[in-house]
Amino acid sequence: MVQAPQRTAFSGPALIRLLARLTDVDVPESGQSLSDRLSQWLGWTDAIALSSALNGNPPAVAAGARAFGEAEESECARVRTSLANAIVGDSVFAAARRRGPASQVLPQGAPVDAPVDYAVFRQRYLSMQQSMETGIGTLRGRLRAMLAARTPAMARLAVVDAVMERALSERERSLLAAVPGLLAGHFERLRQAEQQTLADAEASGDAATVTPATPGAWLNTFHKDMQSVLLAELDVRLQPVEGLLAALRTR
Repeated sequence: MVQAPQRTAFSGPALIRLLARLTDVDVPESGQSLSDRLSQWLGWTDAIALSSALNGNPPAVAAGARAFGEAEESECARVRTSLANAIVGDSVFAAARRRGPASQVLPQGAPVDAPVDYAVFRQRYLSMQQSMETGIGTLRGRLRAMLAARTPAMARLAVVDAVMERALSERERSLLAAVPGLLAGHFERLRQAEQQTLADAEASGDAATVTPATPGAWLNTFHKDMQSVLLAELDVRLQPVEGLLAALRTR
């Protein structure tokens, strides 16, 4: 069985810990505080907007906004479940799991023995990221509108969240867009490790004991790892939504 590169354990979001385990990128523990890191990420216009939101007069409570209730809780759960199900049930991944051999995850009409192109997985990952960004962004905006209708303090929180989303969304998009590139190395290492294992078995006369069941198993391993990374990314993207939900649940 192919083993992922080992890294020194450290604290941090599950997404970062998972990527550190699967890739050959060593991730040192950051010595900076969150406030120090944010000061580097926020431009001066963002800093002014954030200061105004925090220190200015509370905004007027919006009128006519829909109150938060059980229906909205259900909608939040539906969005999360829908995105998670889309990741787990993706057709490209399902084909890999159902058919097994790596040669099956190919464009229509490609030779059966053609090598698997990582571009297929990269495109699926980027597509999933777009779905998450769109679905969660819409939900976040709806929750902010509800928050703004509650109290002046909550209306201030809604403004702060809007400022933070606007200030950090581009950096978040840039950082998360690098994830498929990190997984490309894991993809190649798994494939090369299996090829080496099969070559060694053939050279030693044991090929009959590893074929036909073993060829292609590396792709199933990669499929599961990529799903795990996507689900961990989903959790990261949903953190602002969870914060808004926690505020809306207060009475």
